[in-house]
Amino acid sequence: MTVLSIIRDCLDALLHPSARYDALMRARHRAFMAPRLLGSLAAFAAFPVYLALRGAPSAVEVAAFAWLIAPILLSWFLSRTGRYEGAHVLSSLALAGLIMAVAGSTGGIDSFAAVWLVVVPLEAALSASRRVAAFASVLALSCAGLLILGGQFGWLPSADASAAERGVLMACGVASATLYAAGLSFGAESLTRTSVALLSREEERYRLLARNMSDVISRHQRNGAVQFISPAAETMIGMPVARLLGHGLFDRVHVADRPAYLTALSDAARGEVRNVEFRLRREADGSERGQVEFLWVEMRCRPLEPDLAQNSHGGVAGEAEVVAVMRDVTDHKLSALALDQARSAAEAADAAKTRFLATMSHELRTPLNAIIGFSEMIAQEQTLMLGAAQRREYAQLINDSGQHLLSVVNGILDMSKMESGNFEIASEPFAPRASLMHCCNLLALKARENGIDLVTDAPQDLPVMTGDPRAFKQIVLNLVANAIKFTERGGQVSVIAAASGSQLTLRISDTGVGIAPEDLKRIGAPFFQAGKTYQRRHEGTGLGLSIVKSLVALHLGELTVQSKLGEGTAVTVKLPLVYTPPQAKPADEKASESKIATLTPVLRQESREEPRDKSQDQPALVKKSA
Repeated sequence: MTVLSIIRDCLDALLHPSARYDALMRARHRAFMAPRLLGSLAAFAAFPVYLALRGAPSAVEVAAFAWLIAPILLSWFLSRTGRYEGAHVLSSLALAGLIMAVAGSTGGIDSFAAVWLVVVPLEAALSASRRVAAFASVLALSCAGLLILGGQFGWLPSADASAAERGVLMACGVASATLYAAGLSFGAESLTRTSVALLSREEERYRLLARNMSDVISRHQRNGAVQFISPAAETMIGMPVARLLGHGLFDRVHVADRPAYLTALSDAARGEVRNVEFRLRREADGSERGQVEFLWVEMRCRPLEPDLAQNSHGGVAGEAEVVAVMRDVTDHKLSALALDQARSAAEAADAAKTRFLATMSHELRTPLNAIIGFSEMIAQEQTLMLGAAQRREYAQLINDSGQHLLSVVNGILDMSKMESGNFEIASEPFAPRASLMHCCNLLALKARENGIDLVTDAPQDLPVMTGDPRAFKQIVLNLVANAIKFTERGGQVSVIAAASGSQLTLRISDTGVGIAPEDLKRIGAPFFQAGKTYQRRHEGTGLGLSIVKSLVALHLGELTVQSKLGEGTAVTVKLPLVYTPPQAKPADEKASESKIATLTPVLRQESREEPRDKSQDQPALVKKSA
């Protein structure tokens, strides 16, 4: 342990508690106490030597040496009270009093001690207080004035020393004052070095904080011009900070959000605390050019403190400024948007279920009433005197109503299986043309009864395909039945099949009522029935097209709907000629058998003959056209 460290530890033990936890204040207290304690101790140690050389001291000399106890009292005052400026004021008074006492008895302004008056304001400069420095300067000038006046009016005793002695004393006074001033300069340099080190450490701390914060801190003028912005902006926006200064940040704000952005800054400059959300253009970091990406930013801005604003302008009060904190809230916005969409979808699903229940009350009650009514009439055939022809007619009506009721129940069950992912697809080779013609023949009678021309175009050379023949027939029956149902008398329904590459394309078009553009968005949703004016003119549960869409998706196919209100509808279905069931999942994931297909979206296999359209990446994608 060195001598300096021992001295520092002793000084630290004397520090007031208010200065122990502030590095700069601790250094100032040390700089105040150290020279005074060391100077006083050195003076007392030199007093016996002075007596040996000088002999019996005069009263003034004794008073001067006795006055050296004042620095020790000042150090004790600072150690007990912590009043740094007050200690400097008392030190200036003590030093000025000692100088006046010595100079007054040794020649006044011509005394060797008068030169020490220069040291009084220099010593006060270490206080870092303008008030203390001004007080010390006025005190030194007042003491010099009093010495001059005392000499002019003869109030002070004349010096008895010879010219040689006065020269020696003057040399000693100048030398001692110079040494003391040098000590003060070294103390000032030490304090300055400490201040610079602390400032550099504080700046590094804030720089580290600014670089590692995800939020962006910026400083604006009232018109929105950026004076400072933290490095986090480069990560958020993707461009250098230098390009965001001035109006660089404003130029990247979305045009529609610029009024709100400027209004928030203007209100904050007037003293309000404002929050605002706006879109900010981000520099595209990908290889694609021309793509504009915006992110949502939340900015909280408040007025800058007046003292900070003045310090930034060199102490001159300038225009009101604003400090803002910005953070990226894009994920929050997307989550809120997704939540709104999910809420809307849930509300739409609830409304669809309500409409479905209303429809089912009609679809189920009508055949059940027919079954109950006609069965009661058959049970009372003796009373009603029914003939054989009437019994057969009633039995046929009961059978038709039961078949209709069975089809409704089967549709609901099939849709439930598809939504739960438990619909089984039995893949096997079959002839699509035979299945297609069989379905069209079944619906030909219904088409003739409705006065509709059903046209079927299926080439004889359609290849054999691998898939579920039952699901294929269900697709065709639902689509053709829908086309006939929504086509007015005298219209036409066309069913066209063709093979292209590795796909079978079915196109069912009609000249019916068509579908409105707003309804095309929801075509294929369970229980949804398009239209408001024609919806209740036709029976059905709204499950037909939804079942078709699900069956096509299970076969890894594509479904496209094109329609225009009043002009008809065209539904195009593309199915792979060879259906490959999805691979079974691992055992730890409770895999189902390979013949079980679910509604999980699976990308369609690419065909080498036909390039894939990027707009058809999702299975059973419903395309809309006016």
